[in-house]
Amino acid sequence: MFVSMNSTEISSHTGKTIPGANKMLLVLTLINLFNFLDRYVLSAVLEPIKADLHIKNDGDMGRMATAFMLGYFLTSPIFGYLGDRLSRKKLMAIGVIGWSLGTCLTGIAQGFSFMIFCRVMVGLGEASFGAIGPAVISDAFEAKKRNKAITIFSLAVPLGAALGFALGGLIAAQLGWRNAFFITGIPGFFLAALLFFIPEPERGQSEEKEVSKEKITVKRLWSLFSNREYLFVNLGYIFYTFAMGAFSFWGPAFLSRVHGMDIADASLFLGPTLVVGGILGTLIGGYFANKWREKSPSGYARLLLISVLCAVPFSFVSFLTENTLLSMICIALSLIFLFQSTGPINTVIVESVAPNMRASAMAICIFMIHAFGDLWSPELVGRVSDQFGGNLRIGMLILPGAFLLAAFFWFFLVKEQDKKGEQVS
Repeated sequence: MFVSMNSTEISSHTGKTIPGANKMLLVLTLINLFNFLDRYVLSAVLEPIKADLHIKNDGDMGRMATAFMLGYFLTSPIFGYLGDRLSRKKLMAIGVIGWSLGTCLTGIAQGFSFMIFCRVMVGLGEASFGAIGPAVISDAFEAKKRNKAITIFSLAVPLGAALGFALGGLIAAQLGWRNAFFITGIPGFFLAALLFFIPEPERGQSEEKEVSKEKITVKRLWSLFSNREYLFVNLGYIFYTFAMGAFSFWGPAFLSRVHGMDIADASLFLGPTLVVGGILGTLIGGYFANKWREKSPSGYARLLLISVLCAVPFSFVSFLTENTLLSMICIALSLIFLFQSTGPINTVIVESVAPNMRASAMAICIFMIHAFGDLWSPELVGRVSDQFGGNLRIGMLILPGAFLLAAFFWFFLVKEQDKKGEQVS
């Protein structure tokens, strides 16, 4: 039975990392890996699905990503609200079971409409974990260890995406695309059970100061939009997610169609590239963000700004060049820079709000970055490709421009955090 949060209760804050925090982090990171693995299996098998289900154009293929995002971002505010009030372990378990079931059902889809339904279901399940997981980690680890913990949790993003690309392509080549969804979806049911064997911290338990568990109201949620730090990080995150979402969906198809690579070879390239580039980028980003934060209150924001700016020229070249090897090298370098933000960006979000609003803040962030970001970017790239006779290269050239817009807002985030630091000192 869910336990509601008392509206006037004060958390038993310790200012220290809770006992069992590392065990909890390990379980949540493993679940996060399957979160992204199940999400990206679809991208590895787009071409066989298109042929098998007789889908006529790229725009309709992109709509499957749109369907996932509808389920994901429309329900994330609900899970965020519940995550600041009820048992978070139980909410996360429901989400894991939901997305695993949706993944398995994708493998039996016989038509486009049922495929859309399954992707909505996957998105709905992942919304619960995406909103609540980072908030639980933030409450379990003290401030000086928080970004490191979230960085470790974020390592599952490239690893999961890479495994989704690689396993999806390999399984589809050997056993057919339907078995790719069965094999990757089933482990989630067992992972959900692990959540009941980890500690659940109180909200704000690792904070040094007392944290009031004041009731979350619409007025308090609306106040997030007057929080300039929270607003700037999310505006940049919207454009970052717009571009990353479209690339993750169309990446294998781009290499296959534009550079003539076999779809399995394209998936095998993107898989290891995401693993190596994602791990390197996430670790480098976490390291430098912590170092820069020691010297400046805007250390995390500076990492976001610099890393995305460094990625822009490589992403332009990767889509423009006719040389397959050069395109692959530039994709790899772009990903190393782009994944540097995965840990710090979540740390900025949770630290920009009160501890008892962290799940709600993450949920609203999820809603915004997907509603205005990758909800429609895969379909937009597909539609642009269709307008130019199926020229996916032209569609993909939208993405570096989106990274520049992300840098624009993160520049103002740097200024805001510097200003905030001056006021505190």
